[in-house]
Amino acid sequence: MTSSKQALAHPATSADAAPGSQPGAARGAQGRGTPPQDPGSWRSRMYRWDMKASPYAFIAPFFIVFGAFGLVPLLYTAWYSLHNVQLSGLDHQTWAGLDNYKNLLSSEFFWNALGNTFTIGVISTVPQLLMAIGIAHLLNYRLRGSTVWRVVMLTPYATSVAAATLVFTLLYSWDGGMINWLLHFVGVDPINWRESDWGGQFAVSSIVIWRWTGYNALIYLAAMQAIPTDLYESAALDGAGRWQQFRHVTIPMLRPTILFTVVVSTIGATQLFGEPLLFGGVSGSKGGSAHQYQTLGLYMYDQGWNIGNLGKASAIAWTMFLILLIIAAINLLITRRLRKSQ
Repeated sequence: MTSSKQALAHPATSADAAPGSQPGAARGAQGRGTPPQDPGSWRSRMYRWDMKASPYAFIAPFFIVFGAFGLVPLLYTAWYSLHNVQLSGLDHQTWAGLDNYKNLLSSEFFWNALGNTFTIGVISTVPQLLMAIGIAHLLNYRLRGSTVWRVVMLTPYATSVAAATLVFTLLYSWDGGMINWLLHFVGVDPINWRESDWGGQFAVSSIVIWRWTGYNALIYLAAMQAIPTDLYESAALDGAGRWQQFRHVTIPMLRPTILFTVVVSTIGATQLFGEPLLFGGVSGSKGGSAHQYQTLGLYMYDQGWNIGNLGKASAIAWTMFLILLIIAAINLLITRRLRKSQ
């Protein structure tokens, strides 16, 4: 009777005390991670300000760095492209309007550089991505030492442009190069790779292929490993072999990744600079003695630093930027259509 009376006298105590709970746990949980209850207090205002300002504070360093090293040079280059500016006299600027762009479009060297950029881009991108898909397909199977092979695939990408180009320059050397030695071994006359039109473009493209094939192969490998195994099992039940599974399952599922690598490789080809510059040697800035592998990047460098016409070089830079915007717009359009089709 006494215990029942005590329970009736203190009903809240028996109801609130949950089994296994500790005194003060509820108060401690309420005090952590919750704003102060008084909306007009100083702590409450500081809490609301912190919650609103924290996201902007976290992303502010990116915009500061981008503004200082990306946006400001971009706008400054646009200003230079509308003026006659020489490297020897930056203080003397005269308004030119669109004359730099008109002179650029009427220059045969610009169209030659644009054609070389397109040709080297196609020669380097298509074989590179085809080999990358094949290598990724092989690495997707359970091979011994697969981790070692993946590291080997990344080694060319980690190699500097200068070191890779130096090695390939020795391979394509006119006298004593291994490539010409192999051609002589099979009965083909040696080729002067630096002075040849197609030979020089092929040599530069081979450097790009060697450096980027492994990188793209690992991208394809990651995409292949994300494909559900149920699709392959269903295809195997329908009697599809490995080649049919690769054609009808792997390739369709890789379309977004393939599109991404094509766009990135195209952008990289548009910005190609180091490989032809170092491969050409003394005439590297001109893309060979006859400009046979001069890209847009080399043409811009030649106009800005060798000739000293910063206004025209800035116009070339903005033309390249507009080309990249067109490529990005095409990528966005194709991506949307692929999503709708899926």
